[in-house]
Amino acid sequence: MPRPPAPHGLDPFGHIAREGSLAHVPAAFRPVVAAARDRLPEVFGARLHSAYLYGSIPRGTALVGRSDLDLFVALRDEPTDADRDAVRALGAAVDGEFPQIDGVGTLLYGRDRLLSELERYDLGWFVACLCTPLLGEDLAAHLPRYRPDSLLARETNGDLARRLPRWRERIAGTEDTETARRPLVRFMSRHLVRTGFTLVMPRWNGWTSDLREMAEVCGAFYPERAAPLRTAARYGSEPVGDPEVLRSYVDDLGPWLAEEYARVHGVKAPRPEDRQGARRP
Repeated sequence: MPRPPAPHGLDPFGHIAREGSLAHVPAAFRPVVAAARDRLPEVFGARLHSAYLYGSIPRGTALVGRSDLDLFVALRDEPTDADRDAVRALGAAVDGEFPQIDGVGTLLYGRDRLLSELERYDLGWFVACLCTPLLGEDLAAHLPRYRPDSLLARETNGDLARRLPRWRERIAGTEDTETARRPLVRFMSRHLVRTGFTLVMPRWNGWTSDLREMAEVCGAFYPERAAPLRTAARYGSEPVGDPEVLRSYVDDLGPWLAEEYARVHGVKAPRPEDRQGARRP
């Protein structure tokens, strides 16, 4: 079996180290971050509890013209459809103003949900380990330290089997063009590679957000899946619009991952949107 890269991403006590920092934001993206920081309070006022960056920009790996701005926003109450429309409008405005980014994505939740027992090892972990504070009180102060164990694996990505039918619906409803399919290929590629990584994360005993390294780590434990995982990692950064790629994800790589994940870690606890048939970001 190929040897996986040496584990890392943990602090001296074996907890996942928080990644990202405002100090790591590349100079080209600092005006973008400043615009988001200034405008979010204008949108939400006193209802804004806190805001965070995540992804390549606070990790310092963003590429001008190719990377997007990823924001995570916590409100003091539960967000409404009007709130979601407002952050989409804000994202579109910032994206149109700054050519150095390729889109803005914003996750929006209420404070109580983020600190709930149900989300402690999913959204709570995401905030505490993968998000960089931008505004307000840091919710990480109310959350535990996290280890790369089976509980974390199950509660972060143990819902792939429930996602696959929705993915098939999204594919069927997507316009039949290369341009329309590329964002879907990018999204599904990233999700599958991250799911593959967290499948083996407890055995590797480390953390990384690098898609290519994630694919290599999983491929070392599952050599027969190494090639499609490497391809998916590439498409996560440089997506194609090939319908066969999407078909392979929902007919082959996705079902295998979902079955193996359930066998190894079990199934993630359902969320309200799962029971209601809503789409979780």
